[in-house]
Parts: sequence; structure tokens; C-alpha cells
Amino acid sequence: MLKRALQAGLEASLRKYPVVGIVGSRQTGKTTLAKAVRRTVAKQSVYLDLELPSDLNKLQSPELYLRQFADRLVIIDEIQRMPELFPLLRALVDQKRSGGRFLILGSASPEMIRHASESLAGRVVYHELSPLTLIETGMKRAERLWLRGGYPTSFLAGSDEESLAWRESFVRTYLEMDLPQLGIRVPAPQIRRFWTMLAHVHGQLWNASRIAASLGITAPTVKHYLDILEETFIVRVLEPWHSNAKKRLVKAPKVFIRDAGLLHALLRVPAVEDLRAHPIAGSSWEGYVIEQIMGMVPREWQAHYYRTSAGAEIDLLLHDRRSRPIAVEIKLSATPQVTKGFWTALEDLSCKKGYVVYPGKERYPIAENVAALPLNDLAEIFE
Repeated sequence: MLKRALQAGLEASLRKYPVVGIVGSRQTGKTTLAKAVRRTVAKQSVYLDLELPSDLNKLQSPELYLRQFADRLVIIDEIQRMPELFPLLRALVDQKRSGGRFLILGSASPEMIRHASESLAGRVVYHELSPLTLIETGMKRAERLWLRGGYPTSFLAGSDEESLAWRESFVRTYLEMDLPQLGIRVPAPQIRRFWTMLAHVHGQLWNASRIAASLGITAPTVKHYLDILEETFIVRVLEPWHSNAKKRLVKAPKVFIRDAGLLHALLRVPAVEDLRAHPIAGSSWEGYVIEQIMGMVPREWQAHYYRTSAGAEIDLLLHDRRSRPIAVEIKLSATPQVTKGFWTALEDLSCKKGYVVYPGKERYPIAENVAALPLNDLAEIFE
């Protein structure tokens, strides 16, 4: 068992907010985390798993059942299965507005978010539980995390072969069972082909027309598929920076498969040796590092990439709207070299500081306010 970094923030939110939500992809460990919180802060809590018929049966009259627990934390797992609970939770919270009334867990369907925003505005705070990160696994297992990804069962598997088999099963289950349960009706073979195509263009600029032509469908349909994968935490859509009106900027987003292990499963990359020799290695490393950084980004910060038609480019820009952006370039090299485009972009944006993240062990300066940064020191970006 690995303690999740989110646990402390989750417990703090339960002391302040009447409703706290944990959202994230399937199999990231939401239920395990909720039970860990239950052991530490609310041992007398009530736990309902809406995938169990026995627990669903308890909610035949949900108001009558939930009203009796006004002084206890109620944990509701897979709440998207009963969206009609959201207005009831609002009414119960308004009758007694205190911290830690409800902890709700869900795989974040669009329907779930819509009901939550309409019914629980001002009463709920959400935390996203991502797959495991380096903060949780430790640097000694960084290479394993890159290959296998951060889904706990995959990462903790007894062998790379066992891990790969689990990830391949996850993809099938997600397409054939999870999406239909979320109310999303898309043919599984079609969206699998789309997902596999995304793996081959991982980290590249989004081109809906090109992908649509390859699949024999329309560009709006392709955009719908992308939205599904984004809203269920499978892909990350990194939008371009648009604040510099004097430059001709690239306006298409970049798309990444968030979990490196799923990327490698879709591309049939079984081991680290195969990964390092694969054409996707550089893009895979970039996406992997971005996910580690995004796991540390403060809630109020935003992330973009920057690229001009003249070739100025930065892989990741981080900012909090009140100060100049921080530039992050990502290189899969023991001796990272940055291009002229990086320096041009730094000047264009008057960046506060810059980093070149690489798979080494030593931090060292490259130029004034620009440093080569190993994975172990990523937290320095936000200091």
C-alpha cells in the first residue's frame, strides 16, 4: 500500500466543506483512499457503494435513509449512478451546514459534473485523484512508473508482463463497460481505434480533420470522442498560450494520453528496453514529466504550451495570472540541449525563470534564471 499525497488535503477539506468529492479515472484508488480517510477521521462513517445491489436497495427512500446520519460522514461511491441524489444532498446540507457531511466518489461523467454544479454550488469542493506520481512512489521506482504508468494495480504488479496484461484488460473494460455505465453510447471498436490513433500522435498538435479522414468519420465526431476521453481523465488537452498578440501563434492544442502505462499498452511496448528504442520515447517522456508536474500545480495556476509560426517553442508554461510565466522544457537526454526557439520564447514572454527537465541526477545552471532540473527536484519549479 502506498499513502496517497491527496489524503491530507482531502481531510482538511472535510473539516471545512459539507460535501467533498473525489473524482478521477477508474482504478486510480478512489475507494481505497476514501476508506483510508474513514479510518483516520471518521471511523463511525457510513459507506455506500452504488455498484452493490444491497446498497442501492438501502436508498429506495434516500431521504429517509440519509436523514438519520446528520452527525456522521456518509461516503457514497460511484455516485454518478444516482444523479438524482444531488438535489437531496443540497437540501440535507442546507438543513445542517457543517463540515464533513458527505464524501462523494465518481468517475466524473459529464452528467455527474452538471448535476453537481447545479445542485451543490458553494457547498462542494472537488479533488482529482490521478494515478500514482513520483511523490508517492519514490524516485527509485521512476523508471518503473514511466513504463507501467501510475494505476496502482499496474504499477505494483509482480512483473512487467503482468502489468501489461492488466493495462490491456483495463482498456477493454473501459471501452466495453465503463463508458456505457457513464451513459456514453459510442461503439467500442470505433473509440478504441481513435484511442490507438491518439497514442501514435501523443504529444503532437491536434488535427481533427486528419484523424477524422483516417477513421472515416466527421471532424465533429472526432472532437466528441476527444471530449469523452478528456472528461473521463484519459487524455490531457494542453491549450496554447495566446497572450502575445504581436506573434503569429500556433492555435491548435496538444493532446497527451495522461497515463504513460496506457500509452505503452496501446503501442504494445512491453519493457523499458523496448521503450527507449521506440520512436515514441521522447514524446512519452514529455507526457510523463508533464503529468508529474501537473500533480504538483497549485489549484489556481494554469498550464499551456507556447509555439509560434517562426519556431519559438516551450513545452510547458505555468502561471498564476499574477506573475510572469515559468517555462519548462522537457528533454530525454543525459546532456540536454535547448534550441534557439527556446531562448526566443523566453524573451518573447519575459519568463520569470526556466527549467530543462531531464533524466539525470544533478541540478546545474544553464544560463541566468535557467537550470537543468532532474525529476527529483521538480518541486523547485513552484518555489
